[in-house]
Amino acid sequence: MTPIFTPDPHPAAAPNSFRLLTEAERHASMLDALAGWEADEDVWVYGYGSLIWRPEFDFAEQRPALLHGYHRALCLWSRVNRGTPDQPGLVFGLDIGGSCRGMAYRISASDVPTTMEALWRREMPSGAYIPRWLTCRTQHGVISALAFTMNRNTDAYVRDLPTEQLISIVCNAHGTYGPCIEYVLETAQALTESNIQDKRLQALVRELRNSIASDAE
Repeated sequence: MTPIFTPDPHPAAAPNSFRLLTEAERHASMLDALAGWEADEDVWVYGYGSLIWRPEFDFAEQRPALLHGYHRALCLWSRVNRGTPDQPGLVFGLDIGGSCRGMAYRISASDVPTTMEALWRREMPSGAYIPRWLTCRTQHGVISALAFTMNRNTDAYVRDLPTEQLISIVCNAHGTYGPCIEYVLETAQALTESNIQDKRLQALVRELRNSIASDAE
């Protein structure tokens, strides 16, 4: 069995600062992000993690999209979906720096209100993400897409974990949506099927599979 490590809280925040947003706070955040949206405009949403293999909303079009200035990283403690407050897991966030290849989804204007409500309930249970409109490059031109970027000013943010500790967390954490390792492997598989290369994630998956094989011996 892979040894279990207990993650330290983010040094800039108190250990018990985690809380879920209220419905009113979530709704206000959504309205703020959509402040410039016109009712007859379609909206693009950028997916880089589970939105690639489980979008859970109807879309009119999808395109592979390249985003500069951010990269995909296991930098977000998951205390509900893929872990618990006592044993948090790790999920992907868009962290500052580098670039990220993902998938952009076009939401028809008539579907935007209901789709955004559901998307906010899924992506914004806490204040760990900051919704931003970011420029993405696609094979059919440049688009502006709504992306959920990592909020570094929260104790949910984590970086520079030793590989051994990261693997232990991913292998042992389990939340309401299932095991953390399932989430990581599903994301890696979805990227492969979408012809999206992420060398850091591919290297991590190799480490995870080696760890699983070692435990099975």
